[in-house]
Amino acid sequence: MKKLFLAIILLFTTTLVAGETTWKADVVHSKVLFTVSHMVISEVTGRFNDFDVTVVQPGNDFAKSKVTVSVKAKSIDTDNEKRDTHLRSEDFFHSEKYPEIRFVSKSFEPSGNNGYKITGELTIRDVTKQVTLTAKYNGLRKDPWGNEVVGFKATTTIDRTEFGLKWNKALEAGGFLVGDDVEMTFQMELTKEKKSETMR
Repeated sequence: MKKLFLAIILLFTTTLVAGETTWKADVVHSKVLFTVSHMVISEVTGRFNDFDVTVVQPGNDFAKSKVTVSVKAKSIDTDNEKRDTHLRSEDFFHSEKYPEIRFVSKSFEPSGNNGYKITGELTIRDVTKQVTLTAKYNGLRKDPWGNEVVGFKATTTIDRTEFGLKWNKALEAGGFLVGDDVEMTFQMELTKEKKSETMR
């Protein structure tokens, strides 16, 4: 009886795992971007070049999926080495002490018209805050090598000062050199992991 009970549990667990689909970001065709106000009158857009995104889909729909994002802070890139060095310093990301920016979802809910609200915890400089991303599912295709690929675009706006990124300079005409609000954009192509890869 005990063996039968264990066999049923094992079968049930295997069925649950088999029903999950894991998607990984194709980093060549994906981007983690940010935009922030500069001197009130313009904007600076940058990106992170080293990141990993995993989505675990529990069923046929992406609702209730689990999302994990890991970004290397030192990979920040605004096409200006002097500025990037400053952004890696203690004034901003302090990437030597806090090397990882991390997002872990807590809910992934449909919002209509292929949209989703993804709420989770964002950690920067060891400060964790709840944020909600507005996401759009752009569809599924097969690439020329037979891999299934889905597209998502997700955005959110955070106040950088809440995460300890407080450096700024006042301007003579009023306002500050760097805006507090930062718009983050995740443009993702996610490739479906094959079962043999997931089981390893």
